[in-house]
Amino acid sequence: MSPQAKEQLILDLGHDVAQTEDDFMVCSGNEMAFGHVMAFPDWAAPMTLVVGAAKSGKSHLARIWARRAGAAVAGPGNAETLATEGGRQPVLVEDADRNGYEESELFHLLNQSMRDERPILMTARTQPTEWPYKTNDVKSRVRLAAQFSLTAPDDILLSQMFVKLFADRQLSVDPKVISYLVGRMERSSEEVVALVELLDRLSLSRGRAITRAIAAEALVIRSER
Repeated sequence: MSPQAKEQLILDLGHDVAQTEDDFMVCSGNEMAFGHVMAFPDWAAPMTLVVGAAKSGKSHLARIWARRAGAAVAGPGNAETLATEGGRQPVLVEDADRNGYEESELFHLLNQSMRDERPILMTARTQPTEWPYKTNDVKSRVRLAAQFSLTAPDDILLSQMFVKLFADRQLSVDPKVISYLVGRMERSSEEVVALVELLDRLSLSRGRAITRAIAAEALVIRSER
């Protein structure tokens, strides 16, 4: 088998990402949002918005809520249908600021939520003032939602993320290697995800465990991206 073919096989290997309540890493930057999700259905208002950067844990938190609430999942094209059908089944609206929703369908769904007290959890990367909608209709409704922001992770959380994501891939990595990575990487949850994927590929291509040398190589590759 050629090196290129071998590398392609390595890139195609999949893994399961655990996204249960027990797998969610609670810290000072997300504990309020997590507590709110876990308090469902005892919400003071039907609508909730969780804002955070890419890979900050929004989708994980949203899926925890969706399972607990038995929520329907909205998307471009079916949000209008969910609003028209009505009812009080909870609805998950992910990436409300960038997923291609028509403004009118999202507006109708939020109106129906307010009218019938239908629980809705929305996620977004940006604050509502930055959402790409032409009128103030959607934004004015979203301002009535309970809002939570997920902030940048600290060293402890970044280390915990490495441990979890390596475990998802059934990889055992020396804690000293993880400390080495945390002390030198770009400080974001998204970077942890990218590094774990890259380290897994490098380890497989070399046929050996993830060492500090491989970690250093991965950091250089990521810095040159």
